[in-house]
Amino acid sequence: MLVLLPPSETKRDGGDGPPLRLEALSHPALDAVRTALVKELVDLAADERACRAALGLSAAQDAEIARNAALWTSPTMPALHRYTGVLYDALDAGSLRGTAAARARARLVVGSALFGLLRADDPVPAYRLSAGSALPAGGTLAARWKPVLEPELAALAASDLVVDLRSGSYAALGRVPGAVTVNVLAERPDGSRSVVSHFNKAHKGRLARVLAGSRAEPADAAGVAAIARRAGMRVERRGNALEIVIPA
Repeated sequence: MLVLLPPSETKRDGGDGPPLRLEALSHPALDAVRTALVKELVDLAADERACRAALGLSAAQDAEIARNAALWTSPTMPALHRYTGVLYDALDAGSLRGTAAARARARLVVGSALFGLLRADDPVPAYRLSAGSALPAGGTLAARWKPVLEPELAALAASDLVVDLRSGSYAALGRVPGAVTVNVLAERPDGSRSVVSHFNKAHKGRLARVLAGSRAEPADAAGVAAIARRAGMRVERRGNALEIVIPA
């Protein structure tokens, strides 16, 4: 089983790893797009106004531009520890120990607008690029990633069950055939339900933690739902689509 996570806009600074070497990352078939995007971001960082427009930043976020300017030279850290925010706080991968930590490193994969796919231990610098960013070179990031990313995802899905926890914009970079998808719904006392927006990240992070450390190797969505239920989560299944139901 692989658990495909979204990235986060917020990332930890620093790191104690060597500067970025694309050849050190997993999924080398993605390196041509990675190289082009890193070069574009570094070049774009020289024009702060254009960079703000392309990345949707304000002048108060110019530190993000400085991160991109230093992509080739800044220190790296494992991808799983680079990302922060609500989902990654709930995942809390740093607190996993022993075999649970080893399973997490093997099972967790991050879908990235800059790097395409990252395994947990892939060393990456801090950066800023979102799936919806519009770079001056033209074309959406989905149009650039799909031709190379979808074959990689299909190859993963051919050998492992993939639980896709990405948001819509990141899922659009490359679809996963046969993936288990997850939605979070809030149920009111009258039984009516609505999609949870912001806090869906926390619940997906908790699910990712449960799946990452589980001894079980589910073969299908029913197996994934069973793991979640054993952890106390209320989960309903419709084919390959799971719904985590929480009180409104």
